[in-house]
Amino acid sequence: MSARMGRVACMTQRDETSSNLVERISANGVDLSIIVRAGFCESGIHFFTENTLSQQLALMNHPTGKLIAPHVHNPVPREVQFTQEVLFIRKGRLRVDFYDTDQHYLRSRVLGPGDVILLIQGGHGFEVLEEVEMIEVKQGPYVGELDKSRFVGIDGSQAKFLD
Repeated sequence: MSARMGRVACMTQRDETSSNLVERISANGVDLSIIVRAGFCESGIHFFTENTLSQQLALMNHPTGKLIAPHVHNPVPREVQFTQEVLFIRKGRLRVDFYDTDQHYLRSRVLGPGDVILLIQGGHGFEVLEEVEMIEVKQGPYVGELDKSRFVGIDGSQAKFLD
């Protein structure tokens, strides 16, 4: 096996460490969100979520030739309490405003191309800073207006980026 086959090269160069590229947004001991920046890179499988969450988020980075055994997923009854969303930012810039479970504003973050965010709990709002293209993944089925409660949030001038 060549040296190249034995390891995985990261797709992007970065000066930051992997720990700076994964951020948990929390309030009162409750994880509200996990942000994985585009530059995060580790070999193998790296899960960012606990096994108890109804939406799982992982980075899988394998070398050419790695085999993943064929498999099917077994029917396992699950109960989902909250819709959790994953957003993949393909292009543009998006400000995300985070609110606790009582709808109090906490802080904001800006996401860019290649960033991924898992919205776990609490509230969130968005402002498109540059035309954005993103993919959303969430549990279904969608139940329309029963699925969410809308509330008045902040405007851009009130955004806080430091904790």
